[in-house]
Amino acid sequence: MIVSDGCGAPAQGAVVPGEDTGDQVVVTGKVFAGDKPVGGAYVRLLNADGDFAGEVQASADGDFRFYAAPGAWTVRALHRSGNGEASVQAEGPGLHQVAIAVA
Repeated sequence: MIVSDGCGAPAQGAVVPGEDTGDQVVVTGKVFAGDKPVGGAYVRLLNADGDFAGEVQASADGDFRFYAAPGAWTVRALHRSGNGEASVQAEGPGLHQVAIAVA
């Protein structure tokens, strides 16, 4: 069963390193403020041209994930405590991890 936060996105949770992703490109990570995880941030996936590709709400522990195509991506987090972004180069199938600091 898929649980939604009301906006149509599946509930977010940590992706375990070594998890079999098959042939999927998975962009995953955590949102932080300082050294503490930030829950509830809205996390956006932007393509290499800066165009919007998707959005999820981070879990209570700050975890998020997107299933994407191979390529260069920007991941942007928006939260009441601040905003931040990071880039990730997801060249092929597997887990592509990124940490986003908001300030």
